Formats: sequence, structure tokens, C-alpha cells
Amino acid sequence: MEFPYPLLVCDIGGTNVRIAAVEAPGGALGPVAKFKTAAFPGFPDCVEHALQETGAARPRSILACGAGPVANRRLHLTNAAWSIDGPQIAYQLGLSQGILFNDFEAQALALPAHRAEWLHAIGPDLPREPGPQIVLGPGTGLGVAALVREGGKYMPLASEAAHIEFGPATAEDVAVWPYLERFHGRITAEAVISGPGLARLHRARAAAAGKPDEGRTPAEIVSAALLDPRGPEAGSVRHFWRLTGRFAGDMALVFLARNGVALSGGILPRIIGLLDATEFRAAFEAKAPMEHVLRQIPTCVVTAPDVVLAGLASIAAQPGAYQIDYCQRAWR
Repeated sequence: MEFPYPLLVCDIGGTNVRIAAVEAPGGALGPVAKFKTAAFPGFPDCVEHALQETGAARPRSILACGAGPVANRRLHLTNAAWSIDGPQIAYQLGLSQGILFNDFEAQALALPAHRAEWLHAIGPDLPREPGPQIVLGPGTGLGVAALVREGGKYMPLASEAAHIEFGPATAEDVAVWPYLERFHGRITAEAVISGPGLARLHRARAAAAGKPDEGRTPAEIVSAALLDPRGPEAGSVRHFWRLTGRFAGDMALVFLARNGVALSGGILPRIIGLLDATEFRAAFEAKAPMEHVLRQIPTCVVTAPDVVLAGLASIAAQPGAYQIDYCQRAWR
């Protein structure tokens, strides 16, 4: 399998699209162009605009990931109106090759490219053991994926774990849960652990305390929390971190992720100043009778931006290092 150069690597979210050019195998990423997803009717229009704005050469290949499940070389964004048809895009843009991944499938594939300076350890610096590694994180939605080694190659395991039911576990949760708005009629992990989920959690906490709903957006909640670490917004953000730790522990058990859990997403790096590592690890490990397993699993936050683009570029440079069914997934 080959991806002819020059190429574009693209991260397509429900809110933002990030695009960078790569000129040659192993070459550095070009400047990352960022656009609002809703500003364009579809992905090809966004690519054409990016080429005009950046002056990048027309690509021969595109490696893209998007926030939604991939099937038959197609993806529909879960939290936006775009439907992405890989072969059709290849035809429209005159590409020689392309491939599409779920966004957190791509985050998992990027794990081998992580550098120590990109990561902020949560809790003790535990040794990694051979086995699965997982990445999860809240943004417009909530993504979860795993990475394993198969036949000496990296193999991603995509999931839609964000949509499992998510119930209260602590007295703090029990007080808030009756006031949580249901999302598609359910309370799922994503309904609470995501950007919109942070706003739902904050409203529910206010309602549980008998206070009026101020209609704060996720960005406003984060800004207020950072300005006043003792205010109600900071309380909501800390609760959000504890719920993230609990969910991360659940996923670590599902995959038996002895090689570690990486947290990545648009929200977490911005609120890392309100992370209490002790509380996070307590929520992560509180899985009786399996605490002894979770105590040995390292956790970290990915703080560097656009890591997934670097991961996509690594796939293009060394496609043989990854266990990917290119015959079924490549656009050409």
C-alpha cells in the first residue's frame, strides 16, 4: 500500500476541521489550518478552501479521520451534518489515494508517535506493561479506541463506547443525576463527559443546589472556573474530571489496558489546572474487586495539539507498520 505525496492529513470534528500538508515521507507537518465545520456544506469544499488559503500544493492523497463510525469507506459525523464518502471525494478532488478513519481510531493509531513532552502524567509514573493501550477524550462528543499489537503490527480497535448507559456512583452523583437532561432519551457517558455534557452537568448541579440556570456555555463555564477556582463552575469542572476518571477506569477494564490510558480531546488540556490527580486516580481505581489491576495502569493527558495529524502522517510514511485492511478501506 502506498500513499502518493504530497498529501493532506485531516481531523474532522463536529465543531472544527484541522488540515495540514505533508510534502514527503517522514516530512514535517505544514502549518495546521483550522476551520469551522458548519462553515462549509461538505468536506471537499473545506479542502478546496484550505488549499486556497494556505497555498499548499494539490494533494495526491488524503488521510482523514472524523467523529463518527466508518463503514463502506463512508462516515457521517455524529454531531454535524456532513456525510463523507471516500471514493466520491477521491473522484471530486482528483486523488490517487485516500483513507478514512474514525477520529479516535486515528487517535489510537497515533499512540506510537507520542513523545514524552506531549504528555502530562496523572498520578504516579507507573511502568507500562505489554498489552492494549487506550485513548479516550471529550470534545463535541466522547471518543474511545484501543491499540493492540498483532503480528508485530499496530491494530486499532474503534468503538462507540461513548453511547453506553452511565449512572451515578457516588453521593455527589446521586444528588445531581435526577436533574440531568437526557440526551436522545438516555443518560450516556457522552451525555455527561463531553463539551455539551459539561454544560448539562453544570446545569444539573445548579438545579440540585436550588440555584437558577444561568445558561452558561461550556466555554463560559471553563473560563469562569479558571478565573475562580473556588466558584461553582470550578466545582462542576472538578466533578467532570472525577466522572472522566471513573469512565476511564471502566474502559481500562474493558480492554485490560495494561499499556496505559491516554486522555485526549479539546476540553481536557484547557482544564488541566483544575485536575486533582489524587481524586482522578481514586475514581479511576474504585472498581472492586479489580482495584489491584487498575493501580498498575498508568494514566496521562495528551497536552500537545494536533497529535492525531502527526499520527496520520506516520501511517502514510510507514503503512506496513499498521494492521489495517487497506484493500477494503482505501478509496482507490
